[in-house]
Formats: sequence, structure tokens, C-alpha cells
Amino acid sequence: MTRIFQSHLAMLGFSVLVAGSFSFGSIIANDISPIALTAVRFILAAVVIGIITIATGSVTQAALKSPWRYLILGGVFSVYFVLMFEGLKTATPVSTVAIFTLIPAVSAIAGFVILGQIVSFRIVAALIIGALGALWVIFRGDIYALSTLSIGRGELVYFVGCIAHALMPILFRLLSRGENPLMVTFGLLTSGAMMLCVFGAREIIETEWISLPMIVWVAIFYLSICASAVTFVLLQFASMHLPATNVMAYTYLTPIWVLVWELLLGHDVPNLWVLGGVFLAVLSLMLLLRTSLEG
Repeated sequence: MTRIFQSHLAMLGFSVLVAGSFSFGSIIANDISPIALTAVRFILAAVVIGIITIATGSVTQAALKSPWRYLILGGVFSVYFVLMFEGLKTATPVSTVAIFTLIPAVSAIAGFVILGQIVSFRIVAALIIGALGALWVIFRGDIYALSTLSIGRGELVYFVGCIAHALMPILFRLLSRGENPLMVTFGLLTSGAMMLCVFGAREIIETEWISLPMIVWVAIFYLSICASAVTFVLLQFASMHLPATNVMAYTYLTPIWVLVWELLLGHDVPNLWVLGGVFLAVLSLMLLLRTSLEG
């Protein structure tokens, strides 16, 4: 089994685990504060990544320079997750994951404006198709709703969070000092957890942790270990062997897995007409994969 094939399997697993975070997040969104949830998630994930970082000797001199960089990265990533769970209080997993597929397009625009990065026409076309698929799902295939910009509060809140997420690749490049990615992630998670504990101290203290339903703890474990620590390892492995376009392409597969998660959890799924947007997302994935293979 080649590294390339293993990397594609890794990204397939990545998309499955990320998709699960939308379904599990929607289940517990109204049972715990988004800030408290994100804080405990970051703490648990930081412990796991920290152990791996120390075990692999990834703590280098370069990684310890300018620690303020981790505060910026951790702060921006915290904004994304807090707004994600805030949005899931009212938005459905399907509509939020549709917005999630807009991240590559937003990131491409930000990369052009801030870093002057230029992408090919085919990639732009694929991003546009993916974005159209996302809008199709968000507005549930209702042309009238699209024309009047009828979008829910939860979707709008999460979109703001996605803008923060889209800035992460740019911030990584601007703030990089050549350190090991494991150390960057550990610093990001640790800094994010610290800031959340400071600014969200009241909500964290007021959370009745002992009284939380078991499903909340199951979701916290999943979000911390599976959807954070494990997905990071998969992403790092794949990034070492696949072009960035290939890695980005798997974002468009996430809505499919959300539908699978929703079915497995016994939740309602959209009608077949709305699923047309998902098919556009898959088409976008195929275009991006083909582009990277030909390039």
C-alpha cells in the first residue's frame, strides 16, 4: 500500500470524523455553554497532542520563539469553535456543514488579498461549484429564500466563525518560524484553552459538570479526541504526501458523511431536492482531485 493511497484513506477518515463533530455538536449544543465546551475540548486535545509532541521530540528552540504567535492562532481558532457550537443551537448539522464547505473559497479569496496567492481557473471553477452546492443546501433549494437572503441566525453566526477558520492557513504561513506542526498545534490548543478559561471563566464555573448528561461527555470525548487530536494526525500525515489541493478537496466530502451520521443517529435528513447541493459538492471534490492529479 503506497503512501499516496494511505494519505487518501487518511483524508477520507478525516472527513468522516470532522462530519461527526457537526452531528454530535448539535445534540449537546443546548446542554452546555459553547465557551465551556470549547475550553474542555481544547484542554483534553492539548493533553493528547502534548504527550505526542514530547514523545516525538518536537519541542525545538524555534518553537519557543515569539510565543505570542500561539495566542493569535489559539484565539482565532477558539472563535471558530465557539461560534460553531453557538450556531448549532438553532441551525441543523446539514446546513452548518454546507457553510463549512465555503471555507476553501473564503480562504482562497483571503489568500489572494493578503498573500497575493493565485489559483488556476479550474480550481476557481471547482470552488464556485462547491459554494453553489453549499448555498443550495443552506437555503434548502428554495429560490425565493435565496433571493430574499432568508438565512437563519445559527447559519449566520457559524459563517462568521468560518471566516475565522478560513484565515488559519494564512496565519500559519505569516507566523511560521519553521517549527514542527505538532508543536504549533500544541501551542495553539494550549493558548486557546488559556484564553477561553480567562474570558469564559464565569460560564465554565457556572457549568454543572457533574450533572451533565452522559451524552454530553460522550460528545466531549469524541470532539476532543476523534475530531481534534486524531484528525490532526491524519491531516498532518496526508499533507506530507498529497498536494494542498487534494487535501482541500476532501472538505467537500464532509456533507455526505454528515448525512450518514444523521441517519445513523436517527435524525431527519433533507429531501432529495435539497440533496442536489450535496451532489454539487461531490462534483467539486472530483474536479479538485483531477486538477491536482494532472498538475
